[in-house]
Amino acid sequence: MLLRKSDLKKGNNFQFIIFGGTGDLAHRKLIPAFYNLLDRDLSGEDFSVIGIGRRSENREEYLNSLYSSLEEALSGKVKEDVWDKLKQRVDYIKADFKESRTYEDLKDYLNKIDDKGEGDRIFYLAVAPNFFDLIVDKLDEYDLATSSGKGWRRLVIEKPFGHDLESAKRLNKRITQVFSEENIYRIDHYLGKEMLQSILVIRFANLLFEPIWNNRYIDNVQIISTEPYGVKDRGRYYEKAGALKDMVQNHMFQILSLIAMEPPAQMETKDIRDEKVKILKSLIEGEDGEVDSWAIRGQYGEGEIRGEKVISYRDEDRVDNSSNTDTFAALKVLVDNLRWSGVPFYIKTGKRLPEKVTKVIIEFKSDFHPAFLKGDEPRPNLLVIKVQPEEGVYLQFNAKEPGSDAQIIPVKMDFCQNCQVGLNSPEAYERLIHNVILGDQTLFTRWDEVEYAWRFIDKIADYWNENKGDFPNYRAGSVGPEESKELLEMEGRRWWD
Repeated sequence: MLLRKSDLKKGNNFQFIIFGGTGDLAHRKLIPAFYNLLDRDLSGEDFSVIGIGRRSENREEYLNSLYSSLEEALSGKVKEDVWDKLKQRVDYIKADFKESRTYEDLKDYLNKIDDKGEGDRIFYLAVAPNFFDLIVDKLDEYDLATSSGKGWRRLVIEKPFGHDLESAKRLNKRITQVFSEENIYRIDHYLGKEMLQSILVIRFANLLFEPIWNNRYIDNVQIISTEPYGVKDRGRYYEKAGALKDMVQNHMFQILSLIAMEPPAQMETKDIRDEKVKILKSLIEGEDGEVDSWAIRGQYGEGEIRGEKVISYRDEDRVDNSSNTDTFAALKVLVDNLRWSGVPFYIKTGKRLPEKVTKVIIEFKSDFHPAFLKGDEPRPNLLVIKVQPEEGVYLQFNAKEPGSDAQIIPVKMDFCQNCQVGLNSPEAYERLIHNVILGDQTLFTRWDEVEYAWRFIDKIADYWNENKGDFPNYRAGSVGPEESKELLEMEGRRWWD
């Protein structure tokens, strides 16, 4: 999973075709990722990027728009020599991907630059999910998904993969009729984040942690991802998804599976994925009875974020003024296996909360010596894995306060990975694109991971659809609904964010 030039073949010839090439994802993530790969000499020697879209009239206009996006992404610090290398590899086809003519033109174009059909091709679907199967159908119809020579054909799909289990099954059935599972890359950009990849190293490369990574020593695990932003211009999409489907079904469950998985036989793609699937299959509800006892939902009302007044979710653009969509979700789930029996996994995600942060908190049991239970009880030991915006890990333990008789205070051993000046972790998309080029699927979700995640989420979503929420139930800028605090407080616990 390291970014290494040595992994790339000399003369590696591939075409990277972006459906939705003039869209926000291509401008903000994909093209900057290629720029960074070129800057670090990690993209191979012979490739081309073909953007397919309608907003730009011609290649020159397209390149100008990409350059403006790079300036914004890099705070104006675009290296002209790197940009010159990139723009020579970028081409543009003004077309509507819903029309058959588009695929005829694309086929003619690709045949001109690869007349033997031996070049490798990556088709990136940076489009709305309802167009996934349409594009795959057209790629199949015009023989663009098959190779007449030695080259491979890979398909990269953005989330969401379906909106429930049945829609995901239908989509997967159609896609796998055209592309084999080994050539399908379902992106979860969280898996490209540096500290998520470090989880396996923290667990399995340190004798300090693995022996105590179980229910004998761990009291609970908290997986938290919050942000102060609203839905911005994504109201139409968010109305169909909500926090549960937008964040928990993919990002949060992927983090949970990495934290809870058993040691794989080898640190290879298949072994890691096999262990993750076992965890997703083992998830059970945190309580007996109604979903409301272990799954809390919320929707933000008007409030204040960083001194600025903001509107409620129902007043956002393209949102129903009586919407029942969740913008906050907090869950208590259990992993039904020997290692984790009885250990609750708490998940929390939401919009319009005080800060942007993603972290994992491992809270260890408070089995202190009886002598230290008189008066104020010491704080529990915590291992905190900071995913974003700060990347790193810290261990909280107890020590005697200097100068006191026996006052105990929590102290930290803190490692911040991205605090050093000049040290920049690779962006998630930079790493993910690099791995697609290499054919490494470790950081991408396999179909059965998607399937078992949806099986669990559908139970919650169905209940919420049948039982309308009393919204809004938390103010923008607050820490979320009161019920989410009570979810832990009733068991003598607290959120550590």
